[in-house]
Formats: sequence, structure tokens, C-alpha cells
Amino acid sequence: MADPVTTVTSPIRLEYDINAGEAPSRFLRGLVEGRIVGQRCPVCSKVYVPPRGSCPVDGVATTDEVELAHTGTVTTFCVVNLEFSPLAPEIPYVCAQVLLDGADIALFGLIAETPAAEVRMGMRVEAVFLPPEERTTSITSIKWFRPTGEPDAAYDSYKEYL
Repeated sequence: MADPVTTVTSPIRLEYDINAGEAPSRFLRGLVEGRIVGQRCPVCSKVYVPPRGSCPVDGVATTDEVELAHTGTVTTFCVVNLEFSPLAPEIPYVCAQVLLDGADIALFGLIAETPAAEVRMGMRVEAVFLPPEERTTSITSIKWFRPTGEPDAAYDSYKEYL
């Protein structure tokens, strides 16, 4: 009797058309204009970016739109040393969670214009947008974040966002 087949490897490709929804669409349209837009919960007052249209803590609609600063704090980061995509930046590069000033959830982005070895938790950074003619309704309209030169944020100011 032959051994049973336990796995099959088969190439597959799935393509999706996803509707972003009302709140995320406003966020994405804001990026085209060079703005970062979040929404505030009317119950707990937390500001979510990108907005989802409801507060995950209180379960209520978030309709109060908030324009956020382009500056923030690196809360966590990863130095990438493996080339895995032809679209990826030159290695090493840094991916980070950036807590924008005024937000209550960190936004994912690249850190550039500084050596990877100098990136650290608490580093103050600012968003660098693509030129207006290159922006689209995509998070990639924020090209990356770069150091502001400000002193690092105190750990207590971002520790609850790790």
C-alpha cells in the first residue's frame, strides 16, 4: 500500500478589491492632501489613526474627525537586514510604530534619513510625504518618517502604547 498523501503544494493567486469604508476613506483622502486624519471616541476620548469608524474599547461610532500632527515618537522598531522584495528599501532599513502627537494608537512606517543603528525608542520623528503629484489614496503617500532633531521623548510618555 502506498503512503497516504498528507500535503499538496500548489501555486495560488488571489486578487481582492477592498472597500476601505467611510472613515478609512477620509483618512486616505487626507493623505493625498498631505494631512493625517484620525477620529476621536466620544466616550473615552482616544484618537485612532487610521480611523475605523468605531471605538474598539467602547463600541460606539467615532465621528469627531481630528487632524493630527506630522510629528511623533518611535515606540518600537525593527531593523530589517534581509532582502525580500524588489520594492523594499536598501538594507538595512527600519520599520517602526510611530505614535503621532495627539494620537492614541501608533502608525506603522519606515524610518529614513538616519543610519539604522541610530534609531531608538523615544526618537522624535516627522512624516515625509511624497510630492503632491505622486500622492495617492494609500499609506505609501507617507514616504517615511525622519528624525526631527528634538530630544527623545521620555519613556513614561509612550510606555502604555508599546
